[in-house]
Amino acid sequence: MATRRHGGTASHHSAAQLHGLRLLKQPPGTVTLTVPPGTRAGRYRQDAGVICHAAELPDQQVTKRYGVPVTTATRTVADIARTTTFMEGVVVADAALYERHASKSELRRVLAGCERWPGTSRARQVIDFADGLAESVLESCARVLFRDHGLPPPELQVHITGRDRTMIARVDFFWRRYGVVAETDGLLKYDSGERAIAERRRDRLLLEAGFEVVHVTWQELFSDPARVAGRIREAFRRAERLGLAR
Repeated sequence: MATRRHGGTASHHSAAQLHGLRLLKQPPGTVTLTVPPGTRAGRYRQDAGVICHAAELPDQQVTKRYGVPVTTATRTVADIARTTTFMEGVVVADAALYERHASKSELRRVLAGCERWPGTSRARQVIDFADGLAESVLESCARVLFRDHGLPPPELQVHITGRDRTMIARVDFFWRRYGVVAETDGLLKYDSGERAIAERRRDRLLLEAGFEVVHVTWQELFSDPARVAGRIREAFRRAERLGLAR
């Protein structure tokens, strides 16, 4: 209804929802459109639950989802990365790469056409930082906060083997130099006692194989990220004291 009334294309967070991309924040009950420059809706306006952005929108950056004109996944990521926080941009960029809706080269190509638009510099940083191995919003946010607190970038989704070369686990984050593992624990991760027992067993096997394990919850990450970073640094120091650093 909004696209017909305003003659626009679903974009930004509305487009992300139509493409099924993960978002850090679910948008309020509004529809976001991109309309041609000079449209009476203005450059940016919220009216009766519709937010309109006036911008150039080449035909190749428009597709259809459920019969609705919508910006392509690549243009959607570029728009969100330009107009929101770095973390919000990383969440949606990681999702687009993970779901194979876009590649980094495609994202950079779209941004090249927006070179003089506001927020393009931040969007380039988002795309450079984005990683299609991040499997959840929590993992994407953790990566940003690790960076913000000066931790070295970890490897993602690494298969860890024991001394006998038997596979122990695939872990969310791994700092190979120190043999330190970080796991992000979402709200649904321990939905049964059996899964909690399996997680404890896996942690024990990792410890016996000489790895340090740090668990990070959503609440910890956002309430006290400095403490989370400090726990990881302490694990680095323990590995060095015990001669476990690679």
